Amino acid sequence: MKSVKHWINGARADGDARSAELFNPATGEVSGHVALASPADVDAAVAAAAAAFPTWRDTSLVKRVRVLFRYRELMEAHRDELAALISAEHGKVHSDALGEVARGLEVLDFACGIPHLLKGAFSEGVSTRVDSYSMRQPLGVVAGITPFNFPVMVPMWMFPIAIACGNTFVLKPSERDPSASLLMARLWKEAGLPDGVFNVVQGDKAAVDRLLEHPEVRAVSFVGSTPIARYVYETGASHGKRVQALGGAKNHMLVLPDADLHLVADAAVSAGFGSAGERCMAISVVLAVEPIGDELVRKIVERVERLVIGPGDDPRSEMGPLVTRAHRDKVASYLDLGVQEGATLVVDGRDTIVSGGGRAAETPGFWLGPTLLDNVPAGSQTHVDEIFGPVLSVVRVASYDEGLKVINDCEYGNGTTIFTSDGGAARRFQSEVEVGMVGVNVPIPVPMAFYSFGGWKSSLFGDTHVHGTEGVHFYTRGKVVTSRWPDPSHGGVNLGFPTNA
Repeated sequence: MKSVKHWINGARADGDARSAELFNPATGEVSGHVALASPADVDAAVAAAAAAFPTWRDTSLVKRVRVLFRYRELMEAHRDELAALISAEHGKVHSDALGEVARGLEVLDFACGIPHLLKGAFSEGVSTRVDSYSMRQPLGVVAGITPFNFPVMVPMWMFPIAIACGNTFVLKPSERDPSASLLMARLWKEAGLPDGVFNVVQGDKAAVDRLLEHPEVRAVSFVGSTPIARYVYETGASHGKRVQALGGAKNHMLVLPDADLHLVADAAVSAGFGSAGERCMAISVVLAVEPIGDELVRKIVERVERLVIGPGDDPRSEMGPLVTRAHRDKVASYLDLGVQEGATLVVDGRDTIVSGGGRAAETPGFWLGPTLLDNVPAGSQTHVDEIFGPVLSVVRVASYDEGLKVINDCEYGNGTTIFTSDGGAARRFQSEVEVGMVGVNVPIPVPMAFYSFGGWKSSLFGDTHVHGTEGVHFYTRGKVVTSRWPDPSHGGVNLGFPTNA
């Protein structure tokens, strides 16, 4: 039985006596325990980060980047170990976990270019013998609060850039799959990062609240559900912090009649059921512009029936279990609700045969197979709620305009995509749709690390998205210097308002 603790000031820390159970989602068995930080534990981590900040801030960009490059090599060397930890605690299959690590490493690659990203501007002679220049400087101690569905990738959206910019960092990962955070911390130490620059506090709401209230924490980055994102944003902002809080999603795929339905069916299954649908960028609604609905549903069913559902450590598995029993039960409740609201249950994930076992509903572990609901009424609870599981809904619409309205009426604005062979329709869609991340014949339009990730409406609270140039700006603040050096030929008192002359 493993025991997952904190990482404070470059070493493992036991902290308070409170703990929570960890589970193997594939079997439902308890696999260990994770410490739950008290406010005093959080204070210890923040104190370590605050003490380390002045030295790290003053470390040259070249030396910072050398640490980042060494860390990049170590993360690459341990990618299989990281993926195994993800599979064991989250449940996603090994190939999917490896993909998560790879996308996290892309942000680290971006952060290695921080000397260029922090370059300021210089203007000579803005006035007589006066120069002006700008710079970006680190904030101090910053924190990241991250979700269970990407225990490696989402933290890496945050801490590589924050640390590269000269900040010190406190990570509060999900208590459901915390082990990867400690391996990442240990690798930072091996890479030569000074003690206290990167810290990890495991925990629940008590740890979150203390980070949001702590006077030494300058900024907080959060990814999770919309209600908690709103709470994090409002609480952190009320305590004078800079906050970026990414919330939930309900992502739609608009399929026009001229689309390649083979490509669409492949994309819908991949984007709907990858990682058991526990992705904020998962496609959970297919908007089929008639008359293609029946044919598209048949093609999706054909592909779903070939999927292999099994534990993450089985190389044959294409989709694993959900993260907890409570979450599995909540997701499964939408199957009956959808039928009650008028939808047709075409594929029932409770009947899916789990590799090496029986029906998903009767197999130990947190299993629910791919589920397909057709003719889901637009605006129904099944359609509008963020289900966050392997439930794909098909909503029939009569036209492009009707489909666009369904998307724009949605509370969320995280991701969306259109499948079409018409370039004009695609161009119109990317302009008219009220969503932050848009795909054209791309099912999961997650931006590359040198762009920024984030949605609109209730999918984002705060002014900046994560990683990319917006991430650099979030973890720094600008300063402009106007400079004039003494000149014997210039002087004297002038009480008039200064002008650029």
